[in-house]
Amino acid sequence: MTVHIAKVKVRPRKNLPPNVCAVELSNMLGCWAATGDMLSSNQCQAAAETLFQCMRTAPVRGKQPRSSINYHLARLGRNSK
Repeated sequence: MTVHIAKVKVRPRKNLPPNVCAVELSNMLGCWAATGDMLSSNQCQAAAETLFQCMRTAPVRGKQPRSSINYHLARLGRNSK
């Protein structure tokens, strides 16, 4: 069985992380646009507080583990010569 691998490289999938607090952020920005309360002291105080709570409890994303497929392809390419 012969395996021919000539400079094959696989690109990893780009999994986009979910936007955890997107709804709360859009609510606060919409409130700012509607009322002009940029300091969130009057009408937008509740929207700002919900965004703050969401960001405080949001999970912290770490670095994604890299796939080892390119390493194995290169290793197979060296052994087949």
